[in-house]
Amino acid sequence: MKRYMNFSLLYAVIAMAGGVFYREFTKLNDFTAKTTLSVIHTHYFLLGMVFFLLLLLLEKNFSFTNVKTMRILAVYHIGLNLTAVMFAVRGVTQVLETALSSGIDAAISGIAGIGHILLGVSMVFLLVQIRRSVFH
Repeated sequence: MKRYMNFSLLYAVIAMAGGVFYREFTKLNDFTAKTTLSVIHTHYFLLGMVFFLLLLLLEKNFSFTNVKTMRILAVYHIGLNLTAVMFAVRGVTQVLETALSSGIDAAISGIAGIGHILLGVSMVFLLVQIRRSVFH
C-alpha cells in the first residue's frame, strides 16, 4: 500500500510541475493558442495521482496485489509517462511553432498512441486482476 501512496505523491508533484511548465513556457514565448502542454497536468493528476489513490483504497479492502499486478503496473507507468512525454514534445513544438516533416509529425502521434494503448490495455488487465481477487 505504501508503494501506491508513493506513486500517487510522485505523480501529484509531476502534475504540478507540468502545469507550471505549461504556464511559464507559454508565457515566456508569448503563446496564447491551444497546445497539448495543457493536458499534461490533468493526465498526471487523474491517471497518476487519483488512479494510485484509488488502487490504495482497493488494496486496503481487497489485497489484490501480487507479482502479476506489479508487472501490469510497470506497463501502466510506461504508458502514462510515454504519453505525457509525447504531449510535451508535441506541445513544445506547437509553442515554438516548429515546422515538422510529415514523418516526424506522424511519429510523435504514433508514439503517443502507443502510450495510450499501453495505458488502456494495462488498465483493463488490472481491472480483471482486481475482479479475480474480489470475486474468487
